[in-house]
Amino acid sequence: MVGPRRRSREIALQILHQLDLGGGPVGDAKQMIARYFAHLAADSAPVTDEEEPSVGTPRVDHELVEELVRGVTEHRAEIDGLLTGLSRNWRLERMAVVERNIIRIALYELRYAPNVPVAVVLNEAVELAKRYGTAEGVAFVNGLLDRAAGELQRG
Repeated sequence: MVGPRRRSREIALQILHQLDLGGGPVGDAKQMIARYFAHLAADSAPVTDEEEPSVGTPRVDHELVEELVRGVTEHRAEIDGLLTGLSRNWRLERMAVVERNIIRIALYELRYAPNVPVAVVLNEAVELAKRYGTAEGVAFVNGLLDRAAGELQRG
Protein backbone atom coordinates (compact mmCIF):
# COMPACT_ATOMS: atom_id res chain seq x y z
CA MET A 1 0.00 0.00 0.00
CA VAL A 2 1.22 3.49 -0.85
CA GLY A 3 1.80 5.78 2.12
CA PRO A 4 -0.13 9.03 2.54
CA ARG A 5 2.79 11.30 1.64
CA ARG A 6 3.57 9.43 -1.59
CA ARG A 7 -0.13 9.34 -2.48
CA SER A 8 -0.25 13.09 -1.81
CA ARG A 9 2.68 13.64 -4.17
CA GLU A 10 0.90 11.56 -6.81
CA ILE A 11 -2.21 13.71 -6.51
CA ALA A 12 -0.14 16.91 -6.63
CA LEU A 13 1.52 15.57 -9.80
CA GLN A 14 -1.87 14.88 -11.39
CA ILE A 15 -3.14 18.38 -10.57
CA LEU A 16 0.05 20.07 -11.78
CA HIS A 17 -0.03 17.96 -14.95
CA GLN A 18 -3.57 19.15 -15.65
CA LEU A 19 -2.63 22.78 -15.00
CA ASP A 20 0.40 22.40 -17.25
CA LEU A 21 -1.72 21.04 -20.10
CA GLY A 22 -4.01 24.04 -20.01
CA GLY A 23 -6.55 22.92 -17.44
CA GLY A 24 -6.66 26.49 -16.23
CA PRO A 25 -4.43 29.39 -15.40
CA VAL A 26 -1.75 28.91 -12.78
CA GLY A 27 -3.90 31.01 -10.44
CA ASP A 28 -6.56 28.30 -10.54
CA ALA A 29 -4.53 25.93 -8.36
CA LYS A 30 -6.93 26.24 -5.42
CA GLN A 31 -9.91 25.49 -7.67
CA MET A 32 -8.14 22.51 -9.26
CA ILE A 33 -7.33 21.07 -5.82
CA ALA A 34 -10.95 21.44 -4.70
CA ARG A 35 -12.20 19.91 -7.96
CA TYR A 36 -9.85 16.96 -7.62
CA PHE A 37 -10.99 16.12 -4.10
CA ALA A 38 -14.65 16.71 -4.90
CA HIS A 39 -14.81 14.61 -8.05
CA LEU A 40 -11.76 12.46 -8.63
CA ALA A 41 -10.57 11.33 -5.24
CA ALA A 42 -13.58 9.84 -3.54
CA ASP A 43 -11.38 6.92 -2.50
CA SER A 44 -8.66 9.12 -0.97
CA ALA A 45 -9.69 9.74 2.60
CA PRO A 46 -7.77 12.42 4.50
CA VAL A 47 -5.25 11.40 7.13
CA THR A 48 -6.49 12.07 10.64
CA ASP A 49 -4.93 11.42 14.01
CA GLU A 50 -8.15 10.09 15.53
CA GLU A 51 -8.87 7.14 13.26
CA GLU A 52 -7.17 4.07 11.92
CA PRO A 53 -7.06 3.82 8.12
CA SER A 54 -9.31 1.24 6.55
CA VAL A 55 -7.53 -1.56 4.77
CA GLY A 56 -7.21 -0.77 1.09
CA THR A 57 -8.28 2.88 1.45
CA PRO A 58 -5.56 5.23 0.22
CA ARG A 59 -4.85 7.87 2.83
CA VAL A 60 -3.97 11.36 1.71
CA ASP A 61 -2.35 14.31 3.43
CA HIS A 62 -4.57 17.03 1.96
CA GLU A 63 -2.35 19.75 3.44
CA LEU A 64 0.68 18.32 1.63
CA VAL A 65 -1.22 18.23 -1.67
CA GLU A 66 -2.17 21.88 -1.22
CA GLU A 67 1.36 22.87 -0.16
CA LEU A 68 2.95 21.18 -3.17
CA VAL A 69 0.49 22.46 -5.76
CA ARG A 70 0.40 26.00 -4.39
CA GLY A 71 4.13 26.07 -3.79
CA VAL A 72 5.00 24.91 -7.28
CA THR A 73 2.51 27.29 -8.90
CA GLU A 74 3.52 30.29 -6.77
CA HIS A 75 7.24 29.71 -7.36
CA ARG A 76 6.91 28.35 -10.88
CA ALA A 77 9.00 31.04 -12.59
CA GLU A 78 11.89 30.49 -10.18
CA ILE A 79 11.54 26.70 -10.29
CA ASP A 80 11.43 26.72 -14.09
CA GLY A 81 14.52 28.94 -14.10
CA LEU A 82 16.33 26.40 -11.94
CA LEU A 83 15.08 23.56 -14.13
CA THR A 84 16.21 25.29 -17.31
CA GLY A 85 19.66 25.91 -15.83
CA LEU A 86 20.02 22.33 -14.64
CA SER A 87 18.83 20.72 -17.88
CA ARG A 88 21.61 22.09 -20.01
CA ASN A 89 20.58 20.46 -23.28
CA TRP A 90 16.80 20.38 -22.86
CA ARG A 91 14.39 23.25 -23.30
CA LEU A 92 11.56 23.22 -20.78
CA GLU A 93 8.86 22.79 -23.42
CA ARG A 94 10.66 19.75 -24.90
CA MET A 95 10.57 17.85 -21.62
CA ALA A 96 7.82 15.33 -21.11
CA VAL A 97 5.01 16.87 -19.07
CA VAL A 98 5.11 14.14 -16.43
CA GLU A 99 8.85 14.36 -15.82
CA ARG A 100 8.79 18.16 -15.92
CA ASN A 101 6.19 18.26 -13.15
CA ILE A 102 7.89 15.58 -11.06
CA ILE A 103 11.04 17.68 -11.19
CA ARG A 104 9.10 20.84 -10.32
CA ILE A 105 7.69 19.17 -7.21
CA ALA A 106 11.12 17.94 -6.17
CA LEU A 107 12.78 21.31 -6.81
CA TYR A 108 10.08 22.98 -4.74
CA GLU A 109 10.74 20.56 -1.88
CA LEU A 110 14.52 20.92 -2.17
CA ARG A 111 14.23 24.70 -2.10
CA TYR A 112 11.28 25.37 0.23
CA ALA A 113 10.78 22.30 2.43
CA PRO A 114 13.94 22.00 4.55
CA ASN A 115 12.17 19.54 6.87
CA VAL A 116 12.10 16.94 4.06
CA PRO A 117 15.47 15.17 3.76
CA VAL A 118 17.18 15.38 0.37
CA ALA A 119 17.26 11.58 0.10
CA VAL A 120 13.49 11.45 0.57
CA VAL A 121 12.90 14.13 -2.07
CA LEU A 122 15.10 12.30 -4.58
CA ASN A 123 13.62 8.88 -3.81
CA GLU A 124 10.03 10.08 -4.04
CA ALA A 125 10.71 11.80 -7.37
CA VAL A 126 12.33 8.68 -8.81
CA GLU A 127 9.44 6.52 -7.60
CA LEU A 128 6.93 8.89 -9.22
CA ALA A 129 8.97 8.78 -12.45
CA LYS A 130 9.00 4.96 -12.35
CA ARG A 131 5.26 4.82 -11.88
CA TYR A 132 4.13 7.59 -14.22
CA GLY A 133 7.02 8.34 -16.57
CA THR A 134 9.13 6.51 -19.09
CA ALA A 135 12.28 4.44 -18.55
CA GLU A 136 14.36 7.24 -20.03
CA GLY A 137 12.47 9.72 -17.87
CA VAL A 138 13.52 7.95 -14.68
CA ALA A 139 17.19 8.41 -15.54
CA PHE A 140 16.56 12.03 -16.57
CA VAL A 141 14.73 12.84 -13.30
CA ASN A 142 17.36 11.06 -11.21
CA GLY A 143 20.34 12.72 -12.90
CA LEU A 144 18.86 16.20 -12.96
CA LEU A 145 17.75 16.10 -9.32
CA ASP A 146 21.07 14.68 -8.18
CA ARG A 147 22.73 17.68 -9.82
CA ALA A 148 20.10 20.01 -8.27
CA ALA A 149 20.71 18.65 -4.77
CA GLY A 150 24.42 19.30 -5.17
CA GLU A 151 23.96 22.79 -6.58
CA LEU A 152 21.39 23.77 -3.97
CA GLN A 153 23.87 22.53 -1.33
CA ARG A 154 21.39 20.71 0.87
CA GLY A 155 22.45 17.51 2.30
